[in-house]
Amino acid sequence: MKFLLVCLWLVAAMLSTEAHAAERSPGGMSGSGAAEARIVAVKRIDARMLDLTVDSPAMGMPIPVRVILPKSWEDRPKATFPVLYMLHGGDDDYTSWTRETDVEELSKKSEVLIVMPDAGKAGYYSDWYAGGPRWETFHTTELVRLMEKKYRARPSRAVVGLSMGGFGALKYAARHQGMFRYAAAMSSYVDLNDPGVRLAIGFGSDRDGVDIGKVWGDPVKDYDVWQAHNPAAMPGSFRGTRVHLSVGSGAPGPLDQGRSLDVVLASVVGEAGLPEQNKRFASALRSLGVETTTHLYTPGTHSWPYWQNELHAIWPTVMRSIR
Repeated sequence: MKFLLVCLWLVAAMLSTEAHAAERSPGGMSGSGAAEARIVAVKRIDARMLDLTVDSPAMGMPIPVRVILPKSWEDRPKATFPVLYMLHGGDDDYTSWTRETDVEELSKKSEVLIVMPDAGKAGYYSDWYAGGPRWETFHTTELVRLMEKKYRARPSRAVVGLSMGGFGALKYAARHQGMFRYAAAMSSYVDLNDPGVRLAIGFGSDRDGVDIGKVWGDPVKDYDVWQAHNPAAMPGSFRGTRVHLSVGSGAPGPLDQGRSLDVVLASVVGEAGLPEQNKRFASALRSLGVETTTHLYTPGTHSWPYWQNELHAIWPTVMRSIR
């Protein structure tokens, strides 16, 4: 069975294209003393949505960030607002959440600032072992400070991500303990020690032209580096953050109708290896007293219709956690 799951993960890597703790100031282990990022361009998409171009010293280049403003942001010039960071999956970009879900409409009655940064198609939400890129410093230090300075963000934060972005949400919550009150991961790998994850990441990074050794070093020689980026290896670091894990069984259902066979197949195999590692991780979190909720559903594939439904399901809890 494990061999079959590994094979499924490899197929997914080839086919998939769809893909209240004390709060502290950003800085932490990967960004103290960093130069300030600055906004060099603003494009208004509609009344509430903006696309920012952020000049990032950590990245050494401009990075796009999509922002959805609270409805009362302009009417209350002295008000500050809680923040929801939304992280995209692999082989995608900062536009994905607004392109594939109704998050702008969903958030209309919620006084929350929504920040959706780019993270590269295979950036792994990490400061790379090779020295760059430095996605983690950009997201957890530069961008957080910039949102507080320019968009009146409060230090009351939640983070939600899917697939690679869910991994990023969990990793950031663990490595920057106290930064987020709530962290949700949808259809995400959570354990870098899982054989299927190792093979899928290695194969997928090769496909994307990324040397995974440049991201976290050699998995044997630099084992400690890998574990420092592995959510499942640091369950105790989630104390003070409410965690939500959701994943489908991999079985297709009505929400998969109307899509091409190859896309459905990729969505099926992309989800198949995830439930067991998420169950183990949830059990480890609960054993340490971390408030953890799970939604393990069937049918459910690695695809947007299920993530749209999950976003609606968790929305009230996310908003309560940061108000």
